[in-house]
Amino acid sequence: MTIEIGQIAPDFSAKDQNGDTITLSQFKGKKVVLYFYPRDNTPGCTAQACDLRDNYDELLKQGFVVLGISSDTEKKHQNFIEKYDLPFPLIADTEKEVHELYETWQLKKFMGRESMGTVRTTFIIDEEGLISDIISKVKTKTHSEQILK
Repeated sequence: MTIEIGQIAPDFSAKDQNGDTITLSQFKGKKVVLYFYPRDNTPGCTAQACDLRDNYDELLKQGFVVLGISSDTEKKHQNFIEKYDLPFPLIADTEKEVHELYETWQLKKFMGRESMGTVRTTFIIDEEGLISDIISKVKTKTHSEQILK
């Protein structure tokens, strides 16, 4: 099954940085920015998270909930949030179950090597739980602009 604009976003249940369970369905009635990123504390991922943090008030004003998700642990997420003062939860998908639902865990090529990893992708989910946009060419430093366009 390929994830496409207009379809119902797959629901999931996973733990955030505090060990609290987050489900997509708990945000029904709100717009959700669900962004998948490779790893905490790497240059691109930090730029992306900080851009979302710096534009968080505008995202909230537009009715968005922001959820970041990577395969890092809850502890790594806690440290990342504290270090950069991130105002939104980060989901620890260590088993990659949510990644697989959203097809963001894929074979990647980097410097001639192949390995499985997170493909940086953002899903915009509307109030009804439908995918209204998929941003696959994420600009880490200006990601909020891509979302708010």
